[in-house]
Amino acid sequence: MDVRQLRYFVAIVEQGSFSRAAHVLNVAQPALSAHVRNMEADLGTQLLFRSPQGVVPTEAGMTMLRNARLIIDQFVVTEAEVRGHAAEVRGEVRIGIPGTISQKLSVPLILAVRARYPGIKLRIAEAMSGFVLDWLRDGQVDLAILYLPAVDRGLSSERLFVEELCMLGPATDHGLKLPEGRLIGFRRLAELPLILPGAAHGLREMLERLARAHNVSLNSEMEVDSYAAIKGLVERGLGFSILPLHAVSAEASAGRLRCWSIVDPRLQREVHLAKPSDRPSTRAVTAVEMLCRDVLLSLVADGVWDGAGKADIEPIGCI
Repeated sequence: MDVRQLRYFVAIVEQGSFSRAAHVLNVAQPALSAHVRNMEADLGTQLLFRSPQGVVPTEAGMTMLRNARLIIDQFVVTEAEVRGHAAEVRGEVRIGIPGTISQKLSVPLILAVRARYPGIKLRIAEAMSGFVLDWLRDGQVDLAILYLPAVDRGLSSERLFVEELCMLGPATDHGLKLPEGRLIGFRRLAELPLILPGAAHGLREMLERLARAHNVSLNSEMEVDSYAAIKGLVERGLGFSILPLHAVSAEASAGRLRCWSIVDPRLQREVHLAKPSDRPSTRAVTAVEMLCRDVLLSLVADGVWDGAGKADIEPIGCI
């Protein structure tokens, strides 16, 4: 039994005649009769009572009529919803973003989604990049911003741009003997008292690998997994740190922190947009993915993202 047979059955009852129903449906009368016989045979009961005056439903037929109308109505509603879905993108999209990027991206992305796709409910989860990658692996987010390419099977990523890392220190000496000039070599930086994220953090992993490659050790005196706390401790003169330039530009402009460009090598890291590749994306996820890419690249192109550059330029010192 299928929805076509249900429609035929309802038409026969409503018309009270096989011939009139056949005319309305533009279906041969013998075909209608055959469909009803098949339904009655499948269900093991008579659905229509036939008489010279026409046909009327039996008690079982009335039950079939009531439910057939509900089923047909539900098909109509479903079709309308699907067609409406095609016209307007709707749904929930979850995106994981590292803290320093969230400061720049979250508000512009939310505003862009609201303006362009009001039917999309955007959920932004903020954490360190390592946790964001775990969320993506576990399916807790649909999209993620990462600092390294997603190499896991079932994930794919696109490098969008690179951002400069700088050394930050307090605005006044605090007994730290601040380096002179605006540049500092990586070897000299490694000797300074550093306040860095823990070993599980992507930035720390990058710095440690770079240090090993240059046969130096990082003088890490404190481990803090919070960029806000790191900046606060540096501002109070408890050490130096390494963060993206855009993450400290406001404090530097306000005279609360000082920044040095790192050389030999120049430190940059990549920014990637990642998603699952082993399952299809919804239209809402695809829409947010495209919009997120556009917003990020616009921030870079407009100069809003301090220290960011195009991804087609191979970064020096990026690990």
